[in-house]
Amino acid sequence: MGRKDNIYRAVTLKDVAAAADVSVITASRALRTPEIVSDKVRARVQAAVDTLGYAPNQAARALASATTSTIGVLIPSVTNLVFSDVMRGIYDAVEGTPYQVQLGNTRYTNRKEEDLLKVFAAQRPAGLIVSGIDQSQTARALLESFGCPIVQIMDIGPDPIDMMIGFDHREGGRAAVRHLLEKGYRRIGFIGARMDPRAQRRLDGYSEVLHGEGLYDERLILTSPQASSVTRGSEMFADFLGMAPDADAVFCNNDDMALGALFECQRRHIRVPGQFGIMGYNDLDYTAASNPTVSSIRTLRYDMGYRAIEMIVAASKGERPEPAVVDVGYELKARQSTDRKQS
Repeated sequence: MGRKDNIYRAVTLKDVAAAADVSVITASRALRTPEIVSDKVRARVQAAVDTLGYAPNQAARALASATTSTIGVLIPSVTNLVFSDVMRGIYDAVEGTPYQVQLGNTRYTNRKEEDLLKVFAAQRPAGLIVSGIDQSQTARALLESFGCPIVQIMDIGPDPIDMMIGFDHREGGRAAVRHLLEKGYRRIGFIGARMDPRAQRRLDGYSEVLHGEGLYDERLILTSPQASSVTRGSEMFADFLGMAPDADAVFCNNDDMALGALFECQRRHIRVPGQFGIMGYNDLDYTAASNPTVSSIRTLRYDMGYRAIEMIVAASKGERPEPAVVDVGYELKARQSTDRKQS
């Protein structure tokens, strides 16, 4: 349901005991010394813990009202340049405030995210920034139990846990494909690696537009669960050409893949954009420095990180921002890789 007011309250052992229909002492025993309670009671307490997202607070045993000056940040990668820009915004915004940042890397896995949330919960952070809106049921329960401001970043959706700042990846995918269609391309493919939920929404946007134009062909889609890189982009684009030799353009789920596709075209002496159009996503710096320059969907990564900190600081002062869901949008950067007029 998300938070509807300005009250940040952590789930307590008393809440767990009430949900399990046992005393606080019994709930404590079930968690600390489970061997001395019955299996039935232990199961009820554990079910309440899982449902409520309760995490034992080690610091609070000494001081129940203790909170730290730490803002926890969960991102899925520390090597992806997209999140480097986000973190730059976060650190710039924290500068001059009483807060400090503690970083956690989820490595694109729900289990790792859940484990890190339990660590953060025990430390009583002043605020929390988490990437995306597709948390597992367990992770969402944990987040809803935190007694601090929370901002989900990089995406937007209808059900924020607390606050949210991002943009519509599906619409970004639609815009990319509409641009290629406007430039005269018709056999438009999609290649994507590390297909996390945000990348999947870009693919959904691609599919929706081409279905609407009667041009959708599932044989033009090639995806991989492996990590994205320029090398993987080249490899996958080579495979894509083997699958669809009549394709005349490709929308890549990020700029790494787009640059790899461009390099493979150059190795094969395929003229870009005359014979083939290439569209990326995120608009990293090198898209404007390549030759030819690469068209891409620009995302405001630095701004999202910076403003997420501003939202947490304001909420901590009792000035929770309204609206609590902020759509920062995106910008289509049309460059040489899709401009047939320059070929």
